[in-house]
Amino acid sequence: MTSRTYSQLIRENREFRRLWIAAVISMLGEWFNTIALFFLILEYTESEFLLGLLFTVRMAGFALLQPLIGLMADRFNRKMLMIVSNLMQAVLALVFLLVNDASDIVWMIGLSGLMMVLHGVYMTAERASLPNVVSEEDLATANALDAASWSTALCIGAMLGGVVVSIWGTNAAFIVDSLTFLFGTLFLINLTLPQTIDPSMKGPWFSTAYANIKRGWLRIRSQPPLFRIVFAKASWNIAGGGLAGVYLVLMGADVQGFGAAFGFGLFFFARGVGTGLGPIIARAFFTDEERWPSLVGHLIVLSGCIYFFVGLSVPYALWLTVVLVILAHSASGANWVLSTVMMQQWVEDEVRGRVFSVDMLILSVAFSTSTSVAGYLMENTNLGIQKGIMLFSSIMIISGFIFSMWKPEHSMPIIQIEGSAHGYTQAE
Repeated sequence: MTSRTYSQLIRENREFRRLWIAAVISMLGEWFNTIALFFLILEYTESEFLLGLLFTVRMAGFALLQPLIGLMADRFNRKMLMIVSNLMQAVLALVFLLVNDASDIVWMIGLSGLMMVLHGVYMTAERASLPNVVSEEDLATANALDAASWSTALCIGAMLGGVVVSIWGTNAAFIVDSLTFLFGTLFLINLTLPQTIDPSMKGPWFSTAYANIKRGWLRIRSQPPLFRIVFAKASWNIAGGGLAGVYLVLMGADVQGFGAAFGFGLFFFARGVGTGLGPIIARAFFTDEERWPSLVGHLIVLSGCIYFFVGLSVPYALWLTVVLVILAHSASGANWVLSTVMMQQWVEDEVRGRVFSVDMLILSVAFSTSTSVAGYLMENTNLGIQKGIMLFSSIMIISGFIFSMWKPEHSMPIIQIEGSAHGYTQAE
């Protein structure tokens, strides 16, 4: 059976269509919010360190509770988790309207971290649900479309967010963000989302939590290729966090003649175009699934090499820099979708939420570490934007080579995880 095209998948699969539309709408508003937060930090503090801290807090909030979030996604109704997450974020987005001066920046960053915790709940539940609403043949198409849609939301949200902030101010962006969460929830209400809950998940929440989290980790360790793949995104983010979370923002703020908000939107638009093109290209040309485990490492190296040229071009040629950012994030987008599809194919529904939570935990730690270091270096040294980009891109290249050289064993015995009815074997 061959996979359907993007349009066929959306047209013929009603449940996927609803899940997809809900995610796109919510993501669109998220980027209005993000651009407004960038603008407020630089307007009130002019601090590169606080800019890095914003991403650190957001990703730390996203990361620290991931083991529990993954457990929730395997234990509770995933549809209800997504609905509750959206409704809570709709309320919290309006609290940003109370930001008035530099003294509010600290709690603003903390509130942004809380919203990322809720975003993590939504994202983990959605990603774990996707294989339950599409066939295995359509998984690559669905993930490519999901990634491309995230990127489209980034493109449109970042550009429109920059325009809205420039013309109507940050409050308008926060109101739009709140409304998108409410609108997206409407598509989830009638969604039918199949889910299998392992019998071992029954029992008191707190007394069984540790054992069930451990069971998810043992599932990952039981399959060496899977253990490697959960580090694929982090291997890019260990340097990509600083590049995408700090240096793209500073590059945008440094664009002459357009204003900082528009500059933010321009470079995040480029990032979105790239992360959208990458999965589409990967689906079209990387059809040999046996090569995917090695390709993800090569894509990290490629992204790092292109970002090195971004560092060379940034002082001299704005539009060349924009094109290079698109290409760098095309490679990272392909890395993301290939690693995600492999995990969805290899992992059973009953434990999938916990496996994805580990994936999100590791990448979040890498991203937050990278943004913290980048922000600190820009605040406290004379590194500068150009040299900073070249330094972090070099780290990315090294990380990609290390990941590429990691060759796990391909044969393994069947491992029975204690307390589960399932014997887990390596996916061929």
